Amino acid sequence: MNDEDSLDSFRALGLGELSIEALKEKGFTCPTGIQKECIPLLLEKNVDVIGQAQTGTGKTAAYALAILERLDTSSRLTQALVLTPTRELAMQVAQEIRSLKGSRKISVEAVYGGASYETQFKKLQRGIQIIAGTPGRILDHIERGTLDLSHLSFAVLDEADEMLDMGFIDDISAILSHTNEDKRTLLFSATMPQPILSLASRFMKDYEVVRIESDYRQAHLTKQFFCQIKEEDKPELLRRIIDSSSSFYAIVFCRTKLMCDEIGRQLAASGYNADALHGDLSQKQREIILQKMRDHRISILVATDVAARGIDITNLTHVINYTVPDDAETYTHRIGRTGRAGQSGTAITFVTNPEKRRFSYITRVSGCTIEEYRIPTVQEIMEEKRARIIEAVQTQCEEDNTASAAIACRLLEDYEPQQLVSALISLHYKRELDESQYGTIQPVTADKKKKETKKKTFEKEGDDVRLFFAVGRSGKYTKRTLANMIIAQCNVSDSDLNDIQVMDEFSFVNVPSRLADRIISAFKNKGEGGRPLALRARPEARKKAAPFVPHSRKRKANDAFFFFERENWDDYKGRRKKKDRQAKGAGKRKKR
Repeated sequence: MNDEDSLDSFRALGLGELSIEALKEKGFTCPTGIQKECIPLLLEKNVDVIGQAQTGTGKTAAYALAILERLDTSSRLTQALVLTPTRELAMQVAQEIRSLKGSRKISVEAVYGGASYETQFKKLQRGIQIIAGTPGRILDHIERGTLDLSHLSFAVLDEADEMLDMGFIDDISAILSHTNEDKRTLLFSATMPQPILSLASRFMKDYEVVRIESDYRQAHLTKQFFCQIKEEDKPELLRRIIDSSSSFYAIVFCRTKLMCDEIGRQLAASGYNADALHGDLSQKQREIILQKMRDHRISILVATDVAARGIDITNLTHVINYTVPDDAETYTHRIGRTGRAGQSGTAITFVTNPEKRRFSYITRVSGCTIEEYRIPTVQEIMEEKRARIIEAVQTQCEEDNTASAAIACRLLEDYEPQQLVSALISLHYKRELDESQYGTIQPVTADKKKKETKKKTFEKEGDDVRLFFAVGRSGKYTKRTLANMIIAQCNVSDSDLNDIQVMDEFSFVNVPSRLADRIISAFKNKGEGGRPLALRARPEARKKAAPFVPHSRKRKANDAFFFFERENWDDYKGRRKKKDRQAKGAGKRKKR
């Protein structure tokens, strides 16, 4: 099938020739599932659309192509707004739309926090027809009077589940309240939880839902593995995985920023082209690192989930889960970054004993086939390296080597060919062929630590302490609002708060052990009736609460017993009973 025949499938969706030329230039051959469903819907019907599709399935093109077809190129007014949860995704969306506009004279810009206000003011004054931006900066421009959204044709919420999870709902509401009623609202999300549907009922008129389950559930192009490993052996395992691959181009996911920095330093010190990406870096630093990755100047990106959210790097060979993700959704997002566009990929998850329960749950919920990874031996790695060296030398022999021919002739007068080749290989590959650089990996056995030492061991691990907070989703708390409350009350930084989990009635936060007592003291009398709002979680909370797997949407109050220290249980239980009695009494009075 030639290019023109394959592009007929795009023409059949209703796209014009300018779009077809742009798709041809990008090398697209046939539409993805979300594109097949959404493009005709957006072009032929005047309805709002909810699209559910995993990141990397072409949903940006699904709405961008339709917007470009419907845009009034004679007007400089802002006609389309795409809201994204992160700066990186805003830039990525803007870049993708530019590549799809073809020869159309349409202005497309990313508007996000951390960039120059002055530059954005000038561009907005000239007129931007399509804006991709983050909620905070978009709302800021609206309040300053530098952005007018009263002439929109399309408002798009991209990665809507991520924006809700990051606490952007109020900003989104405020932004949409400044838009015209006759616009069309498009909502795209990798998952479809109830808050997404509630958002749709608030801001969308007659809408149709497009669900692409196959791309999300199957991940059929990604081979998935897990490896049971001790925490101290993870660096050695990572090194072996890298060295056993002929072309390793990957993202390594970690739980914390400190871990990112440490692994990035270890890899760089060992001679690998690696760098770390996390929230403590400036926007400029992040952009430089991402561009290096895209240009293949670095081949390994060590990142946290938050920092990697929304970035799109193509042709990744591997995704390494250095730590087990918190839930199945995060796992699917991570592994979905490889095995795209018809290319195969490999995802390997490192699983320690404390993470086994969480990983078992993820395996069950995701419905994926995850095989056990066989750790390559040092001998196998060395054999693979020798094969690569031979291939590299053979390739070089096919090149024009006249510049070095005189040196070769001079050396051959004094040395035998085998001796000479051996010396040159040793000169260039001595370190790579050194078997002593590899350590041993101990087999994993069941964790049989004594119960009385659990708390001490837990607090020592990673210098982290898990705290219980008596607030949750029922009190309108999100990860972002809970973090902001702790930062304001305790004078800590955002980087000190990790693994935040918000449940219906309570929440958990990992903090450095040096800050645990300060935070507990700050919230000592902040709870209901002057009770403590923050308590030290029991050591078992890390296993039982990560992931938090309710049998129903709402946990029973008694289940909280598992998540904080036993001495606080009677106090918590008494408060819950008192609250229940008050609720029953109020109900009886209302009936009278």
